[in-house]
Amino acid sequence: MKIYENPLITRYASEEMLKVFSDENKFSTWRKLWVALAESQKELGLDIKDSQIKEMKKHINKLNLKRAAEIEKETRHDVMAHVRVFGEQCPSAKPIIHLGATSAFVGDNTDIILMKQGLKIIKKRLVNCINLLKKFARRYKNVPTLGFTHFQPAQLTTVGKRACLWIQDLIMDFENLELLLDNLKLRGVKGTTGTQASFLKLFNGDEQKVEELDKLVCKKMGFKQSFPITGQTYPRKFDTQILNILKGIAESAHKFSNDIRLLQHLKEIEEPFGKKQIGSSAMAYKKNPMRSERIAALARYVIVNSINTSITASQQWLERTLDDSANRRIVIPEAFLAVDSILLLYINIAKGLTVNTKIIERNVQENLPFMATENIIMEAVKKGEDRQEIHEKIRQHSIKALTKIKEGNQNDLLERIIQDKEIPLNEKEIKNIIDPNKFIGRSASQVDNYIKEYVEPIISKYNYLLEESEEVKV
Repeated sequence: MKIYENPLITRYASEEMLKVFSDENKFSTWRKLWVALAESQKELGLDIKDSQIKEMKKHINKLNLKRAAEIEKETRHDVMAHVRVFGEQCPSAKPIIHLGATSAFVGDNTDIILMKQGLKIIKKRLVNCINLLKKFARRYKNVPTLGFTHFQPAQLTTVGKRACLWIQDLIMDFENLELLLDNLKLRGVKGTTGTQASFLKLFNGDEQKVEELDKLVCKKMGFKQSFPITGQTYPRKFDTQILNILKGIAESAHKFSNDIRLLQHLKEIEEPFGKKQIGSSAMAYKKNPMRSERIAALARYVIVNSINTSITASQQWLERTLDDSANRRIVIPEAFLAVDSILLLYINIAKGLTVNTKIIERNVQENLPFMATENIIMEAVKKGEDRQEIHEKIRQHSIKALTKIKEGNQNDLLERIIQDKEIPLNEKEIKNIIDPNKFIGRSASQVDNYIKEYVEPIISKYNYLLEESEEVKV
């Protein structure tokens, strides 16, 4: 019998994201940090030989995870297990591995490095998603469609203008992500409780060298800065900042998925549906929006899961307590895997949306007469009619037309108004008034302006990230 397998791994997330949070990537990063520490300590004058560093570098990717697991079972300490395994593989370097460091040196710094790698993948997904929606918005910027408030028909917008609402949400997320990436800090080299006491002792009280050690390790690991102050760990509020970015993306994607599900119900816009795809095991005719529904399901998971980091950050004791560890091992990787899955689905849907323009046009024509009545009243007044009297006539016609609709008939409001001899507008004049393109305001130009000012600069800057993304697994 097989043991439980996490669906985020087996069904949803990409291989690219799974590799980021793999044991191989995690523990090889630990070793890269130990190498960076030893190199920096040597550069600052400690008695560490080039041959020791060379030996460590040779074994960075030669992980013996089985041996590490055996030692951890005995010691109940994951970092010391890997220190010992590394030392067994690098006997000459054994005395200087992890010199002056605490477990958080590899644990916390690696967590930040892996999250940085994960955020870069998320950034790439966002750029691709925004680019696909940009093309969609441009293509349909002039197509009038019913706007909805409270899911009740409202003033017209366009299909492309609505898509810009989706883009704008993602760009807000993108800007937050960029800001975080640009200001990302490593934990650095801070010692047991963040005082750097062990490193001060190694360098015989030379504070300048201790400060330089922190900067050197950060630079070698690809970071411009470290947290200036830490306890044993970096501030756990940083995890909340990370999860807030991921939660924001989940919120945006959930909103998009809701819109697609509603529009698919109206038969106006449909997500992709494979030739051999089955909508229901019982109802053979069904074309369920399963990809949008999956986005909603995964997004809900991320949104709810994000509260974990807030609770963890708020409940840390003094310089550190270990009740963060087991929680973070689950919460952080799974949030990244879920958002990766969400964006793959988003890209897949955006790439294959079907717009049923005839249905959209029909729905507009059924509802537009009611929306046009104010304009009809104004035109009648221009011809000398009494505003209140025309209003009352159109109100009565509207009630009768609405009654007919509720009985299953077509909307005949315009015919009623045209046939009313007391309303001084002929058929041509009334049909000119109810041209849908006269009810969409600046929708088309808003699309053009928004794409030019806000979307194109991102696409142009990150054009190298555009690619054919992985398809969803199932």
